Order: sequence, then structure tokens, then C-alpha cells
Amino acid sequence: MRGSLNSNGLPIPMDKAYCSEWAKDLNIPKGGNTIIYTSCLYQMAPMINELVPWIEKLQGSSLSTLAGTLSRAGLGGVLSKFAGLVVKPNKADIDRANSILRNIAKTLQRAGINFGFLYEDEPYSGALLHEIGVEDIFLEYFENTVLKTFRKYGVRRVITIDPHTHNVLTSVAPNYFKLDFEVVNYLDLIKGIKVKPRINSDVVIHDSCLYARYLNKYDAYRSILDNAGIKHLEDPMITGRETSTCCGGPLESLSPELSKKIAKERIKNLAKLSKTVVTVCPICLANLGRNAEGAAQVLDINEIIETG
Repeated sequence: MRGSLNSNGLPIPMDKAYCSEWAKDLNIPKGGNTIIYTSCLYQMAPMINELVPWIEKLQGSSLSTLAGTLSRAGLGGVLSKFAGLVVKPNKADIDRANSILRNIAKTLQRAGINFGFLYEDEPYSGALLHEIGVEDIFLEYFENTVLKTFRKYGVRRVITIDPHTHNVLTSVAPNYFKLDFEVVNYLDLIKGIKVKPRINSDVVIHDSCLYARYLNKYDAYRSILDNAGIKHLEDPMITGRETSTCCGGPLESLSPELSKKIAKERIKNLAKLSKTVVTVCPICLANLGRNAEGAAQVLDINEIIETG
């Protein structure tokens, strides 16, 4: 992972050019006091979908020993480049991720929010480094890459669009650094505006663990669905703030088998309420969608609403 960050600026072996494709033709200025910060997480989800089966095959094989040897020898970048040559993201999945990001940006624009974007200079947040426990590497990366980039562009307000990035900027980094910018989540910016439904069926919400339990967004996306007239079916043991279970996504790079087991169990329970599952996190969207196997349709919230 560190080798990949050093070689291409992302924690997985993917061409960083994919990260800014979504913004083409939207006339979003580069930089500015306020920026939309994607952290390339939605854009990486298609590549993650392709990498997880590869990791499953690698674990327990002789290649796994080779990978460990390369990493310990400081040649993680070589391994990353090899994986990038072997594994490619699915174009349909890339187009879908880009569409979700465009929908978010257009909704913010129609809500009267002015913002810029850092395009090819946008840094990854480092969220995964923190989440797998390599805190020293995370801190070094965040200070030398994320903070330096934001200061270079004079960023004073950051609009986050996923729970992992929002958590890093609001709950993790402030414990170590004095941040000189405000952080606001796009859900809070759009929850009061009028949106229209793009579907005519009832849905069930899969809650992001971070959004629901730790970042106080449980009601924000429910409010957005209410404003769109989309009925979300609830069960205190399946969709409760404290009782809903994880999608399994955070485990996929460490134990794809366990991640899959958790995702399938989650889909089974959600499908009891509705066959249309709505997510608010790109990792949840990828992991549940990859493991649904026809039991339910998994959609991002930005695929089922639109502004007038």
C-alpha cells in the first residue's frame, strides 16, 4: 500500500488520471477557498472490485510469499506496478462512479454552493492507512501530502462526500494536527433542498457504520429520501442506529473471504425489507453490490435522487 502511494498517489495500483475524469465539462474551477474533496474513493471502488478476487487468489499461494518478500525489501512499488498491469477497472463501473460524482456536484451547484476542485493534484486522504492501524505511516502521509496540498492551494473549506474521508478530517487528523480549514459534509448541505425521486419503489438503507454511529449523519440521508418522497423501510434490528451491521468492506484487503461472508449476511437481512438497497458510502456500494448476486439491487443515494 505504501509503495502504491509513493508511486501513483493512491493506496491501490490505479492510474490517478481516473480520479478527475468525472469533472470534465462541469466548469468547476481549479482550487479556491472551498473545494469538493472526493479523495478518489468513489473512483477507486471499480478497481477495488477487480482487485479483491485477485487478492483472494494470491492469499495462500506462492505469490503471497513473493509479495511479502518484496514488501519487506522496500519494493512495494514494484508489486504495485505489477498489479496495475495485471488488473484493470471495469469501464462500466468507472462510468457509474463518475455519474455518481457528477450528480453530487450538480446537486451542490443547484443548491447555490460555489466550490472548486483540485483535479490531478487532489490527494488521497490516507483513510485506509488509519483504518488498518499503520498510524505512523498515516501521520507522515497526511502531513506531507494532504496538508501540504491544501495549504498550497489556500483551501479554507472542504466539502467531503464519503464517510471515511469525513472521519479522517473531523475525528482523526485534529487529534494530531491543527487544521486551518473547515470541514462540511455534502449531505448536510443538500438535506434541506428539494429533490425528486428517480425510482418509484420503497427502499431499505444500509447505514455506513461511520456516518450512523460516529459522525451523526444517520438522519441526514433519511431526510434527503423523505424530501424526495422515497419511502425507506425500517426495522430496529436491521436498520437501527446502533444495531445495523457492517458491509464488511473495510476487511476486503486483509481478509476477502471474511469480508464476503459479512456482506452476504448483511444483504440477506436487508433484502427482508426491500430488494432495493440504498448506500451512502462507496466502499459499502462496492462490497454489497459485488456480493448481492441477485438477492437485491444495490444503489448509491445519488443514483435515486435528482434536483429539479
